Amino acid sequence: MDVTAELFRRHGYTGTGMKQVVTDAAAPFGSLYHHFPGGKEQLGSEVVERAGRMYLELFEAIMDAAPDVITGVEWFFTGAAETLRQTDYVDACPIETVALEVSSTSEVLRRACHEVFESWIAAATARFTDAGIDAETARGAAIAALSLLEGAFVFDRAGRCTEALEVGGRTAAEVVRQALINGDRQRTTSGRGRARPRRR
Repeated sequence: MDVTAELFRRHGYTGTGMKQVVTDAAAPFGSLYHHFPGGKEQLGSEVVERAGRMYLELFEAIMDAAPDVITGVEWFFTGAAETLRQTDYVDACPIETVALEVSSTSEVLRRACHEVFESWIAAATARFTDAGIDAETARGAAIAALSLLEGAFVFDRAGRCTEALEVGGRTAAEVVRQALINGDRQRTTSGRGRARPRRR
């Protein structure tokens, strides 16, 4: 599964062959179909789900370490840009790559990608609501931030630079900042008193 995720990042889903997977993984060909009787589609789905959990855990770790949600968002984009540079613009998001390629041709993979994206949106929404943003605005901010991140990967891999991730990070942080300001203003206007303490 680790090898497959790496191949998806480098070559995409359609550009990755099963023979290439077992060769790079130094695994018997028969073992692949023993563990993944659904073939490449099942393997791809499980790789997407596993990679999605890994990136979610990374997001949670970064947000836990950050002093506030705005800084956490900035750090996530900064880390993504650094990873892209260190891997010579190869190591982007394998879920995005698969979603772009096969969402219109494989319901199994479309659903797997969608569920991963929804888990990321839910996690970011929870962080933003804990910081004091109302649920609807928080989900919108989460979708905006993730859209900026995934779009920036495409731009920066094509341009072999990290400009889009840098701009996207500043923009995503500003979206969250404005949502926090608006939430504080609405609470003050409605007479609800001070905003609740914000989660780290």
